[in-house]
Amino acid sequence: MIVCAGNIEQFDFAKPIGIGLENVAINLTRMCMLEKPAFLFFVGTAGSYGDKEIFEIVTSQKATQIEQSVIAKDAYTPLEEAVEGIASLEEVAEIHSFFKDQNVSRETVVNSSNYITTNEAVGAWYRERGIGVENMEFYAVLKVAKAFDIPAAGLFIVTNYCDKHAHSDFMKNHQEAMERLSQYINRYLNE
Repeated sequence: MIVCAGNIEQFDFAKPIGIGLENVAINLTRMCMLEKPAFLFFVGTAGSYGDKEIFEIVTSQKATQIEQSVIAKDAYTPLEEAVEGIASLEEVAEIHSFFKDQNVSRETVVNSSNYITTNEAVGAWYRERGIGVENMEFYAVLKVAKAFDIPAAGLFIVTNYCDKHAHSDFMKNHQEAMERLSQYINRYLNE
């Protein structure tokens, strides 16, 4: 089952599951209970912490959920900070050919938060820890998939850098990113 956030990130080939961690957890849990998918494949946009270029396509099976208050040493959490898909990328590649493309960055770690990073120094903190991009929904997708023992992965296109221009760059690049991502996925769906 291919899923996406929805709203301005909808695709003909994907089911919308909501924007943000909570909406995804609620809606995707309901879908998993009713439809019992064999595989979850999330597609969407992401902001880069600096190493990934605008319009670069990346795949992932690992997400963190680190809030900026942790970086400032103002908080802690008893929750699981990172989650991984239950199948290897090789096993996922057997299910979907999207992951065989050599021009796609593989195994990028995605941070998810209900807030968008606009501070380059914070982005550098994530990058130093091997976290490449941020997407608001992916952590929740992997948590739900893991709860239902469903293999899952994500495919993202970078729309912006996580800096003071994050929102304006996202808006400027979003339409082209959606077109490129749609073309990329449709190429494999139509094989």
